[in-house]
Amino acid sequence: MREVTNTQKRGTLTWIGQAVSGVLLLGLLGLHMIAHHFIVEGGLRNYQQVLDYVGNPVIVAIEIVFLIVVTFHAMVGLRSVILDIGLMAKQEKTVTRVLTVLGLVIVVYGIFLALTLFSRAA
Repeated sequence: MREVTNTQKRGTLTWIGQAVSGVLLLGLLGLHMIAHHFIVEGGLRNYQQVLDYVGNPVIVAIEIVFLIVVTFHAMVGLRSVILDIGLMAKQEKTVTRVLTVLGLVIVVYGIFLALTLFSRAA
């Protein structure tokens, strides 16, 4: 019987995470599109309407979850495309680290912006 390595386990978990985040994105993106573009007269909220919308703690939490899921999905997908080039193990680790840091920066900045809007709505 063939032994499964840590790299293979990590690859499988990454693939499962990509698939799960894709399914979550279907629901979250649908909710986001409906709330921001289909139930608003004119198809787009103005600044005051956005403040009124994100003034609800549940909404701001959903938007933050959406941000985290879409960023994770994007970073894992980008990593997969880059690794398909066929890099050496050390280069793969560097790509993973850079994309992890980039994803964290995006999420932290996005949460800062969401909470800034939330605080202005109060």
